[in-house]
Amino acid sequence: MIDFSTIHSPSFVMEEGLLRRNLSLIRSVKDRTGVNIILAFKAFALWKSFPIIREYIPESTASSVFEARLAFEEMKSPAHTFSPSYTEENFPYFLKYSSHITFNSLSQFERFYPMVVADGNRVSCGLRVNPEFSVVETDLYNPATPGSRLGVIADILNEKGLPEGLEGLHFHTLCESSSYDLERTLEVVEKKFGHYFKHIKWLNMGGGHLMTRKDYDVDHLIRTLNGFQACHPDLHLIMEPGSAFAWETGVLVSTITDIVVNHGIKTAILDVSFACHMPDCLEMPYKPRIRGAHHEPVDGLPTYRMGGSSCLSGDFVGDWSFDEPLQVGNKVVFEDMIHYTIVKTTMFNGVAHPDLALWTSDNRLETYRSFDYEDYKGRMS
Repeated sequence: MIDFSTIHSPSFVMEEGLLRRNLSLIRSVKDRTGVNIILAFKAFALWKSFPIIREYIPESTASSVFEARLAFEEMKSPAHTFSPSYTEENFPYFLKYSSHITFNSLSQFERFYPMVVADGNRVSCGLRVNPEFSVVETDLYNPATPGSRLGVIADILNEKGLPEGLEGLHFHTLCESSSYDLERTLEVVEKKFGHYFKHIKWLNMGGGHLMTRKDYDVDHLIRTLNGFQACHPDLHLIMEPGSAFAWETGVLVSTITDIVVNHGIKTAILDVSFACHMPDCLEMPYKPRIRGAHHEPVDGLPTYRMGGSSCLSGDFVGDWSFDEPLQVGNKVVFEDMIHYTIVKTTMFNGVAHPDLALWTSDNRLETYRSFDYEDYKGRMS
């Protein structure tokens, strides 16, 4: 249990014990199915924790040169790479740092495959396909909306045919989804693209598999994967969940710096920002849990909106009720703030960036990184 009295505010603090719990479950799925499960950096890239992750999962997926290099240097293995587009300038770097490269379009494959051949076909090439089916309800996170720029639809691939040199197909249409969502998606993918399976070596099922969530049916996931593998025994399966690795592994610790009352609404002003440090709360949008607070307002209890420290008028989320009135100086601890937070933070408005820290299994605080004025100044120059 984290001793919050020892935590500098603001700080992102991940608990090693909770991270290992998730990693153990993920590795058990990998062991019971033979599916290669790899870490997606777009959700979690806290690289100083990679020595822990490598004990369980040795590979990762990247979508940029920087992520691919991070995989090569810090995960100690080449990346499974997908990018919406490559350029003549950056593709040689992707080749250097990758074991697999997935192309978003047939034109991108045709343009860059000669560079793969010239490199000795060391990298396995794949094509992202779009099954035009997704259970994701938020359009911002749904890659299968009509007219999506992501992936090749079946009509186009059937018209053009599968090019020589492609060894894999990749789909990604889930977002914090269930095993039943995967099962439905696989049925559509098999119907639309199954006739290509005998011509390829691997199928990447992308991310969005939230297998570490408490209500996730892991046994059903294993049955689904084993059943699919039994139908396609020569097809190597890959999954690249992001959120599942760091789901509920840590918090964002903040402090109340002021309390403002306007038209009866009490807003606790914090030393963190939703816009800068918790952008998904505004983008999704969603309301995070606060430790010790009632998630919904309770009649008769002190109720507060949480306000961020930037000058953006919309930098707030609310409302929560508390058993006792809040005071300036109280700490407010936001739950589940490790995945899709640290990777998306900004220094907008020059707001101080939270520390990055690990609460170790032997109850010590290990501060990975603190940020100062020079970090802000360096980004602006």
